[in-house]
Amino acid sequence: MRLISVKSLCVFLALAAVVSPARAQDIEPRAYSNAPVGVNFVIAGYAATRGGVAFDPSLPVSNPELRTSNALLAYARVLDLWGKSGKFDVILPYTHLSGSADYQGQALEREANGLADPRFRVSVNFYGAPALGLEGFRSYEQDLIVGASLQVSAPAGQYDPSRLVNIGSHRWWFKPELGISQAKGPWTLELTQAATLYTDNTDFYGGRTRTQEPLYSTQVHVIYGFRSGAWASLDATWFAGGRSAIDRALANDLQQNWRLGGTLALPIDHLDSIKLYASRGVASRTGNDFDLLGIAWQHRWGGGL
Repeated sequence: MRLISVKSLCVFLALAAVVSPARAQDIEPRAYSNAPVGVNFVIAGYAATRGGVAFDPSLPVSNPELRTSNALLAYARVLDLWGKSGKFDVILPYTHLSGSADYQGQALEREANGLADPRFRVSVNFYGAPALGLEGFRSYEQDLIVGASLQVSAPAGQYDPSRLVNIGSHRWWFKPELGISQAKGPWTLELTQAATLYTDNTDFYGGRTRTQEPLYSTQVHVIYGFRSGAWASLDATWFAGGRSAIDRALANDLQQNWRLGGTLALPIDHLDSIKLYASRGVASRTGNDFDLLGIAWQHRWGGGL
């Protein structure tokens, strides 16, 4: 039986999949693909970042030199949503953060360990990816898929209001997204458009209120699938907006950033696979000059596999 491919869930990613409140930074190929209904996935991964502010480019700091080590555990299940294929996933990240940044002319040092904000998502493919059992899926060939998703981040991560740089964000965010995936032979071209909407952080750095405008993002992926079940992707994401304010004082942190990356997924057997991914900032208006490198293991079961 050929390897069944679905989206891989990492902070990777970029992200790149990184553990990040500003989820427009994520680079996630194969987010809109099909798989047999009832299949479950567990993903364990690790990603490291070096350089600029990987988790929130709109923080009011300069010259950020931060390092993060991110462990990730995730679960996903393929659903039948009124005859359309869909997915539910939950991501639980843990982060070690260390490094320095400048704030109002003073150098700040920070080191912290803890849970980052968990994320939950529901997605549905409206067109081109019907809900299929394993037998029906064996004869399925992708053409054009159109889908949408809603991801939510809950403020449950490590947070200290007396510190400017934290792992958690102490606020909710909501990310609706629209995706299109077109297959042609072994090639697949994907395009996604999303907006990340933030609630207020009412206990920011000494009890102030931090607000942030929506952050808009576009991702493009060019994917090649090999006969072995492996696949490789060239990835790019652009995100803009997200200007923030502290106690209604607007910051000069409008984002207009580009990231480029690559992904390689390799089958181990028909139930397990490994994904390698990397990305870096290539153009950045605000602190997004970090490099990311990650690896993830994925195991699947159920649905008749």
